[in-house]
Amino acid sequence: MSEPRIIKKYPNRRLYDTEESRYITLSDIKRLVVEKVDFVVVEKKTGKDITRSIMLQVISEQEQSGEPIMSRDFLSQIIRSYGSAMQGMVGGYLDQSLRLFMSQQQQLRDRVKEVVGLDPVGMVAGIAQKNFQRWKALQEEIFRNFASSRDDDDDRPGSSGRGGKR
Repeated sequence: MSEPRIIKKYPNRRLYDTEESRYITLSDIKRLVVEKVDFVVVEKKTGKDITRSIMLQVISEQEQSGEPIMSRDFLSQIIRSYGSAMQGMVGGYLDQSLRLFMSQQQQLRDRVKEVVGLDPVGMVAGIAQKNFQRWKALQEEIFRNFASSRDDDDDRPGSSGRGGKR
């Protein structure tokens, strides 16, 4: 197994990807996680591993934008579990539960693909992409028509360039 990618966190709070030789953002960290790239984030000054802290920042950013995954009550329960005798068990339980959930989701997708012949997630993504392309083409056509109608108005005799209004 290869060594994990090293991300250095500088005192100015910037993250530096040593493999790509560039500064990165939390969005880039999220991309690495989604792509299952093995990485570790270390403080430049101390060499301390702060990967979990950075991942929590990614989660926090995701929870603040869009539809959150974790309810306020769920977060409260997690906070309450810290320092209790059950802390280790709660972490293990949540980890195993999420792994089981993801495994079941994959099994369901595989089963649907087996029966229908299509990956349901891929199919929905494909439909969404086609709809986006159609919307984009329609929007461009509307803008072209709007621009050409303005040009036609500007070309009329006596026009002031503002749709014939003075």
